[in-house]
Amino acid sequence: MVAAAVRMRTPSAMLRGAASMRRPQVSYKFQEVMQSQLPTLSALSRFYASKSFPSHTIISMPALSPTMSAGNIGAWQKKAGDGLQPGDVLVEIETDKAQMDFEFQDEGVLAKVLKETGEKDVPVGSPIAVLVEEGADVAPFESFTLADAGGDKPAPGEQKKEEPKSEPSAPAEPEPVAQEPETSGEKLQPSLDREPSISPAAKALALEKGVSIKTLKGTGRGGQITKEDVEKFKPSGAATAAGPTYEDIPLTSMRKTIANRLKQSMHENPHYFVCTTLSVTKLLKLRQALNASAEGKYKLSVNDFLIKACAAALLKVPQVNSSWLEENGQTVIRQHNTADISVAVATPAGLITPVVKNAQALGLSSISNQVRDLGKRARDNKLKPEEYQGGTFTISNMGMNAAVERFTAVINPPQAGILAVGTTRKVAIPVETEEGTVTEWDDQIVVTGSFDHKVVDGAVGGEWIKELKKVVENPLELLL
Repeated sequence: MVAAAVRMRTPSAMLRGAASMRRPQVSYKFQEVMQSQLPTLSALSRFYASKSFPSHTIISMPALSPTMSAGNIGAWQKKAGDGLQPGDVLVEIETDKAQMDFEFQDEGVLAKVLKETGEKDVPVGSPIAVLVEEGADVAPFESFTLADAGGDKPAPGEQKKEEPKSEPSAPAEPEPVAQEPETSGEKLQPSLDREPSISPAAKALALEKGVSIKTLKGTGRGGQITKEDVEKFKPSGAATAAGPTYEDIPLTSMRKTIANRLKQSMHENPHYFVCTTLSVTKLLKLRQALNASAEGKYKLSVNDFLIKACAAALLKVPQVNSSWLEENGQTVIRQHNTADISVAVATPAGLITPVVKNAQALGLSSISNQVRDLGKRARDNKLKPEEYQGGTFTISNMGMNAAVERFTAVINPPQAGILAVGTTRKVAIPVETEEGTVTEWDDQIVVTGSFDHKVVDGAVGGEWIKELKKVVENPLELLL
C-alpha cells in the first residue's frame, strides 16, 4: 500500500457472509475466526464484544507503507460523535518514513477513540477507534475499552520472542543450600544485578527522568514498580546536586528505519568506492548564463546539473542502473530502463530520499522545480510513499558545507550505487601558453561513487565514473 489515502475495503463476499451470521448466538470466538480470514491490511474489522454493545466496527491501525509494522498516533482530526464521509482525514499517523494523513473511506460516526494522540509503536492491525452507523447512539460506547476490542495485536518481533516461552522446561534438581531467613536481603538471588520488577511505562519514565531503577520502591502488585512510583520519587540531596550528565532521546519510527536499512546495507552489500575530481568551471558559467535568462521561472543549482549528468551516465553504463532483488525464491539483477534518481534530503526527523523519476527525459528546469518541491514537502513530512520509494540510483550532496571536501555514502538498497558529492573549491592549475606557463584557477568538486560489488564489477564502476566526468566537464551535452 503506497498512497497516503488508504482505501481499506473488505471483499464483498466476506461482508455478505458476515452479515448473514449477525445473530445474537454468534460467539466471539467465531468472530475471531472470521476476522483471521480478512486481508491483513484491512483497517476495518467487525467486532462484537463480550459486553452488550450495539453493532459497531473496529477501526484498526492501517499499513501506510510496505515496510510499516507499527506507527505512532498523531493528532486526531475527528472526535467522538463526529460524522465521517469517504475521504475525510481521521487521524495523522507517523510511519517509518513520514507523517501521513489516514483518509477514511467509509461513512459512519466515530463512537470512541481507543488510542490517544502521542501513543507510540502501535502495531498494524491494532484497534485505534470505534465506528457506528449514521444515526446510531454513541453514548453506550463511553465505557468501551481497548480490551473490549480484543486488545493490541502483538508486533512481529514480539511474536517470535514469545514462541520459545511456550515450551515448558524440565525442572532442575535443586541443590542443598543453607536455609536463610526471610529477611536475608535476597542473598539467594542468582545475580546481584537482577533488575527489579517494573512496568514498561515506569521504566521509560525512569529513563527519561534519569532515575536509577534500583533506588525505587515498588507499590504495585507483587512489589512491581509503577509509573506513579517514579513520579513520586524524590532523590536525595546528593543525587539532586549531581543530576544526570546525559539525555536519552527516544527513537522515532523514521530513525529506527534508517538505522535498520543502513545496517542491513553495510552487512549485505560489499561496498567499494571510486573517487574522481570534476572540473566544473564550464558548468558554473553555463549555470550563471541560464539563470540570468530565466526571468524568475527557475533557479538552477549545481545539484540539478549533477542529477541530469548521473542520469546520462546511467544510460551509457546501464549495469549501474540495476537492483539486486530476491523474489519468489529466486535472486535476479533487475536492470532498469529509466533513471529514477533518489535525492538525499536532510530533515529534522532524519534522512529521506525523494525520487526524481525519468530524470533522463527531463530538462534542467523541470529537475530543478521538482527537487525544490520534493525537498520542501520532505522537510514538512508531507511526502507520499510513491514519492520516496522506487529509485534506481541515489545522489547525496554535502557541497553546501564548505568544510566537506569529500566523503563516502552508504548504498540505499536495493539500489547498486550512490554518488557522494563534496564542496566546490578553487584549485590553481598551471597552463602552458605562448608566453610560457601561467596559473589559472579551476573550480573543482571531488565525488565518490559507492557501488555494490554483487551487481557492479570494479571496471564497470570505473567506466560509469568516466562517463560522469565526461558529461559534467562538457555540460553543453546535457542540453542535447
